[in-house]
Amino acid sequence: MSSDEVVIDVRALSKRYEIYANPRDRLKQFILPPLHQAAGREPPRYFREFWALRDISFQLRRGQSLGIIGRNGSGKSTLLQILAGTLTPTSGEAAVRGRVAALLELGSGFNPEFTGKENVFLNARILGLTAAETEARYDRIVEFADIGEFIDQPVKTYSSGMYVRLAVAVQAHIDASIVMIDEALAVGDVFFQQKCHARLEQLRRSGTVIVLVSHSMTDIEQYCERAILLDHGEARFLGPAAEATKHYYLLHQAQRKIVAPPPPVPEEVAPGAPATGALPRPPREAFLDLAGIPQVSNGQARCVGVALCNASGVATNVFRQGDTAVFHFEFELAEDIGVPICGTVLSNERGIIVHGKSSWQYPGDVPASLGPGSRIVCRQEVALDLAQGTYTFEIGLASASAKDWNNRSRMSHEQSDLVIVRICHLTNLGPLSIGIGLRDGVSVLRHHGIADLPGKISITTETA
Repeated sequence: MSSDEVVIDVRALSKRYEIYANPRDRLKQFILPPLHQAAGREPPRYFREFWALRDISFQLRRGQSLGIIGRNGSGKSTLLQILAGTLTPTSGEAAVRGRVAALLELGSGFNPEFTGKENVFLNARILGLTAAETEARYDRIVEFADIGEFIDQPVKTYSSGMYVRLAVAVQAHIDASIVMIDEALAVGDVFFQQKCHARLEQLRRSGTVIVLVSHSMTDIEQYCERAILLDHGEARFLGPAAEATKHYYLLHQAQRKIVAPPPPVPEEVAPGAPATGALPRPPREAFLDLAGIPQVSNGQARCVGVALCNASGVATNVFRQGDTAVFHFEFELAEDIGVPICGTVLSNERGIIVHGKSSWQYPGDVPASLGPGSRIVCRQEVALDLAQGTYTFEIGLASASAKDWNNRSRMSHEQSDLVIVRICHLTNLGPLSIGIGLRDGVSVLRHHGIADLPGKISITTETA
């Protein structure tokens, strides 16, 4: 299969269901409309239509990956089931070329009376493997499932966790050219999840097409190049995964906005003081070209400037471990937003967020916005205590009411998520390179792994 060959081709795909109020209506719909048509009369309808999908189109080539996101009931699983061949569309077409591993209803081909080993061969046969191919993969499947001697016991004696582990292990080793996953990355304990993530990363590197349905935006950004956002069966966005997840958040918060000026509050709890002076402005060369950078916004503001420099104010995107990066960004307001919340996110080359922090999480207050036409200016310093490598960064603006801002220290994460309004977000603004640290001019590795976590160590020796 060549790298430019279309593996999945979806064109104008729609799926309609007929919803009946009671069983009698289904019988009436089967009998009466043909009689009315034969008599030349308008046939009655005893059901209401529900369109799970409407006019969905996209293509995937070898090695590409697509995330499918949306709220519950948006049509995600319906689309995946049509691609897997377990549902037929009402109109349009979905051409899928290649062997498919579909992690949908895990273990749906298992016989509870058979042993785990017998079900491995049975399920693998259903999935298109020969007995010889299954035999060659059997040891790897058993090792991946890691259920020990239970492999020779009837599946009906398994716990739900063991059942799922064996089902995932079979699907993960059929060497499919297309892998479809519906929320299956969250199964099992943390060690099994690590296995699943590592296997998925291996499949992605080998050129396997991956279609992933998930409510985890982190998984979508990590494993998918593109994503499609579904809302009531319609595609609201199709594009880069990092951008799609920001559209998802805007859709999730619906039309929630803070449109009025902050309400009066006592002087001692006012959200910040009036600006006493402009922040240090980076040099002109530090500002990025924002032309062509998509802005995911609810219309209340737009980004008009982003700059990156070091602690000395020199424009650069090349740093050493332990250096401080200074992010400067400005937003122009179309309307009052209350108390602005600004922040920066850093992601590694795999799309994993390694740092993300906003003014909501820092101590101290900020000035409230000054109405339409004014600007929000933010300067954020981040100590780059990270592993050497290349990272990307993104910035965003959100808002909260004065009352919620003043109560933020007493709010849980779930509560704050309900009151913070996402306004404008820019993803993949550019690369940021971190080299190995220096000490007295000598390159020294400061730590292993992604982050340099604060802590201490004590060592003593004792005689026997």
